Amino acid sequence: MITHKTKYRVIYGDTDKMGIAYHANYLRWFEMGRSELFRHIGFTYKEIEEKGIFLPVSEVYCKFLLPARYDDVLIIETSIDNSVKGGMKFNYNIFNESGKKILVTGHTKHAFVNSDGRVVRPPDFLTDLLKNIL
Repeated sequence: MITHKTKYRVIYGDTDKMGIAYHANYLRWFEMGRSELFRHIGFTYKEIEEKGIFLPVSEVYCKFLLPARYDDVLIIETSIDNSVKGGMKFNYNIFNESGKKILVTGHTKHAFVNSDGRVVRPPDFLTDLLKNIL
């Protein structure tokens, strides 16, 4: 399994009036984790899109366990779930800085589409890269 960890500090603009991270920001943090995981394995989203492949989100799941608060440092752990064959699935755990408390778990599923918006098979350049890493 391919896993990558990204650090992020919660800024004031991420929080509500109570100083707790607004729930929709977790989807942004999932995206940060995904982008950094791709960068870690040798591709950026920009490079994938330049090859005419796009990965729109088709499903999101997020389970909130503990709140993140202003100025907390988060560890966004992102992994690729190899069980999905037609698209991609990423699993996420967001921890506090010490890594001892899980704040959120979740996943996103993505289809592969071409520049016309048509669903396509996973591209060889990406499947070959993932096979080599695994």
